Amino acid sequence: MPGRARRTTTIVVMGVAGCGKSTVMAALAERLGWPTAEGDDFHSPANVAKMRAGQPLTDADRRPWLEAIASWVGERELAGESAIVTCSALRRAYRDLLRTHRDSLFFAHLVVPPALIADRLERRRGHYMPPSLLTSQLETLEPLGPDEPGAAFAADRAPEEIVADILARLELHDPV
Repeated sequence: MPGRARRTTTIVVMGVAGCGKSTVMAALAERLGWPTAEGDDFHSPANVAKMRAGQPLTDADRRPWLEAIASWVGERELAGESAIVTCSALRRAYRDLLRTHRDSLFFAHLVVPPALIADRLERRRGHYMPPSLLTSQLETLEPLGPDEPGAAFAADRAPEEIVADILARLELHDPV
């Protein structure tokens, strides 16, 4: 149809710290060739300092971060580009904020047993998110609702398997 913008898809790889968001995003990007953004890069220096100190972020702390991610998604949509972004997106309200005026989002919620996540966080180096914040993230996490665009994916397996499942699910997903 002439003059109509091309429909895009933005995969939001979501879940608690240590669930494999960055790894799965990289594998998806390699497979799809879509632009990517690391949600952690949108945090303010104050947010990073707070997390580094072992203090959980508040909703007020998260709002500008989520708005920055939503803006990035909006820029991709306007450019007619499908994209991939990581974002914990722990609460329904956060996901709703990301979806405001954005119709391309598909949430790929990576689910991993807490003991495995704790082990991953203990072994992770060079990241500001301390393992001590895992409990608060798990307590904050709200699973996707049946009316939210997306699905949960077991992420305690090879990234290629997770990517295959996400792509298979996306074939059924028609962003409205």
